[in-house]
Amino acid sequence: MFRRDVQQIKDLVLRNLRVQGLETPLLQKRLVESWPEIAGPAIARYTTDVKLYNQTLYVCLSMPALRADLSMRRQEFIQRLNAHVGAQIIADIRFS
Repeated sequence: MFRRDVQQIKDLVLRNLRVQGLETPLLQKRLVESWPEIAGPAIARYTTDVKLYNQTLYVCLSMPALRADLSMRRQEFIQRLNAHVGAQIIADIRFS
C-alpha cells in the first residue's frame, strides 16, 4: 500500500505565500478591508480613509467627536482587528 501525504489546499497555499514573502502583505490588506465590518456601519459611514504603515492603522474620520470616542476604544479595535485576520498585524491605531 502507498501512504500518501494528504494536505489541505488551504495549508499548501498559505505555505506557498509564506515562502514567497506574500503572507504578511495579504494579511495587511485583509485587515484594512475589514475595518468597516469590525467598526460597524455607523462608524464606517464617517470613515474617509484607512491606511496601514509600520504596524499602525491610520483611520481618517470626518467627525471630530467620533475621533475622541474611538481613541478611548483603541485597544478594543486593535484586538478585534488582529483576531479577525488571525495574526498580530497592527500594534496601534491613530484616528485623524
